[in-house]
Amino acid sequence: MSETFTAIVVDTVDGKPKAGFRQLTLDDLPDNDVLVEIAYSTLNYKDGLAVSGKGRIARRTPMVAGADLAGTVVSSRSPLWKPGDKVVLNGFGMSETEWGGYSRFQKVKAEWLMALPDAFTLEQAMVIGTAGYTAALCVDALEDWGVIKPGDGEVLVTGAAGGVGSVAVSLLAAKGYRVTASTGRPETHDYLASLGASAFVDRASLAEKGAPLQKERWSGAVDSVGSTTLATVLSQTVYGGAVAACGLAGGADLPATVLPHILRGVALLGVDSVFAPMAKRERAWRTLADHLDRAHLAALTTVEPMSKLPELADAIVAGQIRGRVVIDVSR
Repeated sequence: MSETFTAIVVDTVDGKPKAGFRQLTLDDLPDNDVLVEIAYSTLNYKDGLAVSGKGRIARRTPMVAGADLAGTVVSSRSPLWKPGDKVVLNGFGMSETEWGGYSRFQKVKAEWLMALPDAFTLEQAMVIGTAGYTAALCVDALEDWGVIKPGDGEVLVTGAAGGVGSVAVSLLAAKGYRVTASTGRPETHDYLASLGASAFVDRASLAEKGAPLQKERWSGAVDSVGSTTLATVLSQTVYGGAVAACGLAGGADLPATVLPHILRGVALLGVDSVFAPMAKRERAWRTLADHLDRAHLAALTTVEPMSKLPELADAIVAGQIRGRVVIDVSR
């Protein structure tokens, strides 16, 4: 197979990351065991930073961007996979230290791949992508901690109209939790209500620096914003509650005190999706298969060609994307 194909490659230009379209061949790809023909990737906040050049995501260059892929095995030197297998890959350093999914083909390590769950098509798997899979990891973490119970108390989701937030709202509502959505876009309220949100909080009220201990409200929370928002959410979490933190759209700092933790026993649960062990990954995908409403999945979805990624990257970094954007790498 000698034809060329298009990929989005990040290079370093004048000391800064710069992404652009490039023609590659199979010989250009890394020497990993499994060759996958990619059908779809997706657009995450991190992908937006990488493609827009507004964040230094690639730790080495040149780097094919894209933290997710779903496709079909073409060839494999590993007994784990055979040609024709439908597979999904989330994280494992793709777009950071390993070439990623914004390409028609990619060679990856066998142990990174997971079989496409029977419940989903390749397109649906990328509607979910790292964002949705991370949301499921967060819900699993809160339930494992034992702090939230269906119908008891409020569960807050910050950045609710984004990829992680939208799926978290849908999953929590389907499991019977009372979900409050935080967003700065009132025009998304109907959309979030359709996913199961029963109340709303203006994100600006959470982004204001306040007292380290505030009125208790949240039994648990899924936070993809970080910074002052996370500090405020911790200060408003009930005694013995927990917050699953998985993102930094608002910043990587945490201007907080230990008071919520040592006076109210509030837990801060860090959730990593990039190197999560396979057992956690498989459980998260089971959670998605069992509880993610397929009608909600369709409502979350926009499919766009890879040719539009530069403008889409700018939009997601600016907070202008609602739900999930699937990237068709063939266009």
